[in-house]
Amino acid sequence: MEKTILYVDDAAYACQLLAQRATSGSSAPVHWIVVACAPRMTHRISKWVSHSARENWRAKWFAKTMDQLHPALVEGGNEVTAQLAVRPLLETTQQLRLLHGAAAQVVDARRPKAGVALEPVAPEQPKGPRQGWLAPGAASLGALFVLASSLGE
Repeated sequence: MEKTILYVDDAAYACQLLAQRATSGSSAPVHWIVVACAPRMTHRISKWVSHSARENWRAKWFAKTMDQLHPALVEGGNEVTAQLAVRPLLETTQQLRLLHGAAAQVVDARRPKAGVALEPVAPEQPKGPRQGWLAPGAASLGALFVLASSLGE
């Protein structure tokens, strides 16, 4: 059984990527090792929320995300193992590869964010923002400025 480590921070985005992969991939069963990366909270939130409340929120977010992802992952007799990311992602990948085999494929299904460099999940993954995702946003923003300037005349 092929083992794939899947990094997720948005269930809807990951489901879209999985649907694309399902149409182009093989039908062999896969053991999905899902690492859910909860959204970061600002450091200032510690004034208002206790550590246990933050951990409870992360647990609820994890459960909700896995509820949305699980049906897409178990199609075709696949197995799913899930965990919440708690350490640097490169270190998590190394730990999982030691546990599940070095040949485990790594899939980064985290939603790209404009202007934000996502932490790499594998040593072979390029560092820095993903190329190609920023241009469509910039093009639409440019089109919006052109439209606004033409309306103002």
